Amino acid sequence: MSATIAAIILAAGRSRRMGGQNKLLMRLGDTPIIRVVTQSVLASKARPIVVVTGHDRQAVEIALAGLPVATAHNPDHGLGLSTSLRSGIRALPPDIPGALICLGDMPRVTAVHLGPLLGAFATGREICVPVYRGRRGNPVLWGAGYFDEIAMLEGDRGAKQLLETHRSQIVEVIMPDDAVLDDIDTPAEASALRIGDAG
Repeated sequence: MSATIAAIILAAGRSRRMGGQNKLLMRLGDTPIIRVVTQSVLASKARPIVVVTGHDRQAVEIALAGLPVATAHNPDHGLGLSTSLRSGIRALPPDIPGALICLGDMPRVTAVHLGPLLGAFATGREICVPVYRGRRGNPVLWGAGYFDEIAMLEGDRGAKQLLETHRSQIVEVIMPDDAVLDDIDTPAEASALRIGDAG
């Protein structure tokens, strides 16, 4: 069995609440958000890294140019988040013991947050969830034993619903700050993080 944990970065959505812009192509400084997120995952020990594309596939792939990651296109991204989870899992090597499920719109999450999640997996728990001041966030690390269940999800729902089903296997990993709670869905949230328009 592989000793490394994979990472799946979900980057297929339409950013419907962003007023017409693809939030993943908006910029933090001079860098598209999706590239910032991917570079942070690359700074961790997670390997391989698969970025699931969908909406604006070509532009997202251009934003990732030169980074040592794989992409998996989800042609059914319009049917919801579950289809991207399925595409990401199918793109993983068969011997991977687990995967971080990362959101492409969380640019404040860094290797500082990912490292403890990867370390927690070694404790024997199969689901590692980041927590800040009692609130659970993302990314979540899932053991490979749950991949089939995740792949069977439908619609625009992530794997959160499975956390209650398998609560006995969860280890909560305390985080140093609220980055794991901080995704970007609206122009106001982007403005709060000083994120600018797509270049």
